[in-house]
Amino acid sequence: MSVPGTRPSAIARIRALLSQPAHHYRPATTIFLDLNTDRVADELGLVTLGAERGAENRPSSDAQTVDDVEHKVVERVEQHKQDANAIYLEQLHTYDERLNALSFEERFAIIQQAAPEAVGDFRAEATVGRDELFVLRRRLNETEIEREQFRKFHRIERPARLASPGNVILKAGILAILFIIEVVINGSFLAKANLGGLLGGAVQAVTFAALNIIASFFWGMVLIRLVNRRNYLLKLVGVVSFLAYLAFAIGLNLTLSHLREIPPAVSLSDNVGQEVLHRLLTAPYALTDINSWLLFALGFVFSLIAMADGLMFFDPYMGYAGLDRRWIEATRRFADTRGELIERLRDIREDATETMNEAARDLSVRRSEYDSLLQGRMRLAQRFDQHQNQIEQTGRALLEIYREANRKARVTPAPAYFVKPYAMERISYAGGEPSTSARDSLRTMIAETQELLNQQIKAIHEAFEQAMRTYREIDELLPEKKSG
Repeated sequence: MSVPGTRPSAIARIRALLSQPAHHYRPATTIFLDLNTDRVADELGLVTLGAERGAENRPSSDAQTVDDVEHKVVERVEQHKQDANAIYLEQLHTYDERLNALSFEERFAIIQQAAPEAVGDFRAEATVGRDELFVLRRRLNETEIEREQFRKFHRIERPARLASPGNVILKAGILAILFIIEVVINGSFLAKANLGGLLGGAVQAVTFAALNIIASFFWGMVLIRLVNRRNYLLKLVGVVSFLAYLAFAIGLNLTLSHLREIPPAVSLSDNVGQEVLHRLLTAPYALTDINSWLLFALGFVFSLIAMADGLMFFDPYMGYAGLDRRWIEATRRFADTRGELIERLRDIREDATETMNEAARDLSVRRSEYDSLLQGRMRLAQRFDQHQNQIEQTGRALLEIYREANRKARVTPAPAYFVKPYAMERISYAGGEPSTSARDSLRTMIAETQELLNQQIKAIHEAFEQAMRTYREIDELLPEKKSG
């Protein structure tokens, strides 16, 4: 396809050439109509006029030229000959138009120009694809080098553990379920110690559940995951973060348990927070109700599950999963682009091959039509010559009818020219048929053009194979890392 406003591609020009009709009309056959001798004789009254003029001994015995009746016969015959000549010229013009409509010269010029251009366009397309593929392969190579250096520096020999969409949904679902369960449990436990009842307990439950679940999740996903790093300082940060997390989880859930045991009398005042803080500082484990210990245990377990979920949400080694994902994306993009480029070149090759084969077949069909038209033209000339013979015979028969009636009615001898047969002047056209050398030259040009098309088809196939080799050379220039 060509871009609007630009020159059509070579294949598009060949295809447009093939879509043109061979001629602009339907072939037709015109039959030369023969003269009916009897009918013409009756119309002219030759028998009656011959008898009348013979009784008058006209024309005279020494007459040298035809009389007026014979002259009418000759005029009628000549008129029919001219009519037949007009039909012949009209049919001849039709054959000439059909021969010209084959437009071999135009086809030769377009094919000889467009066919090599099609090969050039194909090679240009392959070159553009190679440049595009080279950029992607270099990007992939750089990503491979970065990945291998990361694996080598951090002494990693395993593949990255990438979180699939299903695993992400599962782990996010676990967090959501933990959050909902803890909100329900905390709300039911805190409602007894909250003047707001279920609504007040639900507000506190959502707050503590968010801290307990979400904060634990991010603690495990970001800080505690540093314990897997090779750097000892980062490992220490991870260990310290884990200990800090334990203190946070224990303190948060103890706070929740002490909040549950606040007496209603204290809840009526504004010193609930101070009372809980005082208990945590003086007697953090002094819980008097088994339900409070149960609330603490459930909250702490949920916190550990959320922390472990965050710890395993991505690859344990921080930074490795993202790098491996970029490598996989670069590999996929390179492979997809290469497949698309090969498929596009294959489509262009098949389209060009089909179009050129069709152009070669079109030349063969037009050559056959050219030969058929020449044969038809020759048959037309022969039929016209035969028709002129028939006209001459009809003219002789008409004159003989008149002369025979004239002889029978005469007393004096008939003129001497009565025995001389009528000779009609023939119409002939010389040089109308193409010469043998011209026809041979045309056949040679057709054969050469078809051979050119076959050569260009082979050239396109060779260009396709060359493009495949250049695409493989990109892998040789930028080879994939074996350890990858």
